[in-house]
Amino acid sequence: MKQAVIDIGSNSMRLSVYETTETGTFTILFKDKIMAGLAGYVEEGALSPEGITRAILGLRSFRGTLRALNIPQVAVFATASLRNIRNTAQAVAEIQRGTGFAIEVLSGEEEARLGYAGAMEELALSEGLFVDIGGASTEVVRFAHGQLVSAVSCPVGSLKLYRDWVKKILPNQQAVESMKKAIRQATRGVVKGPVRQGLPLVCVGGTARAALKLAKRVCHLPEDTNRVSVGQLEQVSALLCSSHKAAADLILKVEPERIHTMIPGLLILRHMVEGFGAGEMIVSKYGVREGYLCQKIRKAS
Repeated sequence: MKQAVIDIGSNSMRLSVYETTETGTFTILFKDKIMAGLAGYVEEGALSPEGITRAILGLRSFRGTLRALNIPQVAVFATASLRNIRNTAQAVAEIQRGTGFAIEVLSGEEEARLGYAGAMEELALSEGLFVDIGGASTEVVRFAHGQLVSAVSCPVGSLKLYRDWVKKILPNQQAVESMKKAIRQATRGVVKGPVRQGLPLVCVGGTARAALKLAKRVCHLPEDTNRVSVGQLEQVSALLCSSHKAAADLILKVEPERIHTMIPGLLILRHMVEGFGAGEMIVSKYGVREGYLCQKIRKAS
């Protein structure tokens, strides 16, 4: 059976189409994304009419794609994009009316749990930490003995940091220090020292994938690797912080659509690595959409 899953995120809206089997396995057939930047349309805590329209247009575009592919089975969920606003009910109702899609808004803890479940569909790890850095929130999971220990969502993300603290395309030193302080405050009580020194930090999300791409280029890593050492991550950070031109040139060559959110996202990632004393970063190709597919759709059927 073919099943589509749409994730309405704070920075990007993503569509994934899967072929599922009766045994519970799945294969990704098609992926698409729209950099809607919904977190940038939050005004006084509410998603603006322009932001609601942007979400509607994005979903209509996906709907056209799914009709062309003849895929009627579609599940749509939203994360911090619609969760962390004061007009959630109104925004969801308007988007549903404008698209015909039913939308489920995930809680922060549920998003963290589903992201972890998705990553574990690929990785066979019994102990470690899981982090999903999004546009407006960051989900953190601790797991041991193959079981989830704790799951929490922190109100900080790459696009939110950019919007709150960066005046131009790239941050100056003052903005960097302000973002570091905001990250510490948003993760207080969550990042509180190493659980066990050297544990792997499993990462999903656009920031992690972009950081992996940058590390491959800067550190000349194999194209098929999904691991970055702490030292290699520091090399990437050092280059991005060396000058605005060096940072802009590198990001534009590797991940141009993240020119404004790459450094804010990387600051969150470094805080997680340093705060937990992680030994390396492992980037999973699966995340919250695959967790939603397996935990919500597969189990229901």
